[in-house]
Amino acid sequence: MDPERLDQIARLPKAELHLHFEGAAPPDFIRGLASEKKVDLSEIFNPDGSYAYRDFVHFLSVYEAATSVLKTPKDFARLTTALLEECAANDVVYAETFVSPEFCGGGDVGAWREYLHAIQEAADAAERDMGVTLRGVVTCIRHFGAEKAKATAQCAAETAGDWIVGFGMGGDENQGHQRDFKWSYDCAREAGLKLTTHAGEWRGPQEVRDAVDDLGVSRIGHGVRVIQDLATVDYLIERDVTLEVCPGSNVFLGVYPSLDQHPIEKLRERGVKVTVSTDDPPFFHTTMRQEYANLAKTFGWDEEIFSQINQTAMDAAFCDDATRDAIRKKLERT
Repeated sequence: MDPERLDQIARLPKAELHLHFEGAAPPDFIRGLASEKKVDLSEIFNPDGSYAYRDFVHFLSVYEAATSVLKTPKDFARLTTALLEECAANDVVYAETFVSPEFCGGGDVGAWREYLHAIQEAADAAERDMGVTLRGVVTCIRHFGAEKAKATAQCAAETAGDWIVGFGMGGDENQGHQRDFKWSYDCAREAGLKLTTHAGEWRGPQEVRDAVDDLGVSRIGHGVRVIQDLATVDYLIERDVTLEVCPGSNVFLGVYPSLDQHPIEKLRERGVKVTVSTDDPPFFHTTMRQEYANLAKTFGWDEEIFSQINQTAMDAAFCDDATRDAIRKKLERT
């Protein structure tokens, strides 16, 4: 595919379902905030200014260190604006972001409401100015344990509505089991929230099946290791589960050695509902434009396939129908 065609594809309007709020913080933003607060975070940056870490577990610690300078509702409002500027620069017209009350008030409902108000005000302003619609998915942190997740779920339940539309779980997939968090998922479900969880990024197909069976999710974050068991692949198709696939993240972290060995195309061809996202874009040196260009170059995906990917994303999006219909019209623009 020639460079001009790749550039056209990279600039298509996009919907993104798997975007970590703090993980989308540009390094310059975190470095500037640390400087303002006189906090030394030099050890989490490479000489070129990018985030520095050795592996996935170290990435989690660097992620938490970067998050440590986000202290106040105003800090999170500023981060919201920075995140949406990046979305707009990459032609993203709709995004759902994972945000955790653990980092916004320590799981206290009252404090969480203050942070959420600041985030939502900034998001509303950015939607007016930049045309990007953002919605929140409250996320518990798996390696923080099931008990802390309950407080997170209660925060989610108390603030469920037009902006907080879902509940999910991130963190270290190798800690504990999906079923450990059943109480939290039941709490979120009863509040009317839609459900997702990280699974099948580091553990195998059974982890994905457990997520669907034990937590009743309609979406899976990553889920790519289901390709190791075609019976589980077919199970996802039967249960109408959508995968939030982050190809660049998977390659960067070594889940797959290269994009041409990534299973997203095999999963799509078999009939699994797949979407495309960036995960933690500055940490993994990617953008949505880069994801589109790389998928087009590697698998020959054209505008029609990307249109299908975006329609799948909006089918699976947790927003209300009025928002969904409005975004579909934006995505029809070529």
